[in-house]
Amino acid sequence: MRWETLTTQEINTIDRSVPIVLNIAAIEQHGPHLPLDTDARIGDHFLSELDERLHKGVLILPQVKVCCSEHHMDFTGTLTVRHETFLLYVGEIIESVVRHGFRNIILFNSHGGNQAIGQVLLESFGAKHKDCRIAMLTWWRLAASELSKIRESDFAGVNHACEFETSLMLLAAPDSVRRDLITGMNYAGTFDWANSDMILPARGALFRSMKDMSGGTGVVGDPSRASADKGQRITTAVVDQLVHVVESLTQAH
Repeated sequence: MRWETLTTQEINTIDRSVPIVLNIAAIEQHGPHLPLDTDARIGDHFLSELDERLHKGVLILPQVKVCCSEHHMDFTGTLTVRHETFLLYVGEIIESVVRHGFRNIILFNSHGGNQAIGQVLLESFGAKHKDCRIAMLTWWRLAASELSKIRESDFAGVNHACEFETSLMLLAAPDSVRRDLITGMNYAGTFDWANSDMILPARGALFRSMKDMSGGTGVVGDPSRASADKGQRITTAVVDQLVHVVESLTQAH
């Protein structure tokens, strides 16, 4: 169910234990071959599949498309807000949800730059609303075990505008992919303890801009290994795990 398509009366009939899902995404550069709304389209793609699977078992809020992308601002077209703005704005959206009586909330993240501030929101909101459950899921972490079996690229091949994201866009929005501009493997490494990708996290954190990580290309990873078939396998892996989380929250007392 999509929150914004329902009437007040229809929302009034929904059991308050039904989990509420909010996608936090991004509008930012994704190299020469993917559009600025890639993270938003991917987030909505997963939630559309979730809606198909569960329908009345989940209630999906309108996306927050513009989030924290300061590290992409070297590239024209990127939109961003400060962490403080995100914390207030997204926090007030879910405060509205709680005021209507819902008690199970999932922040579903489709952008790497939202992970840290999303965790802050999780902890601050959770401490304030001890009668609620709030969870945060980042799609590639949620299904990391399954996705590690799908990847074909070597270390750093799944990162940004990469094998995974390009595969998902070839499935969800194929006309938006500039196929003639897809490149091969690209990653500007750094200290051994700070190198990472979606599936293989670093041992320590080091701030790096996307311009630095990509050597100025905006692409980190290997989009040449992408395919729509792989996008379908990624989708199945992620949505299976999403369904599990939603159902577990529904059944918990």
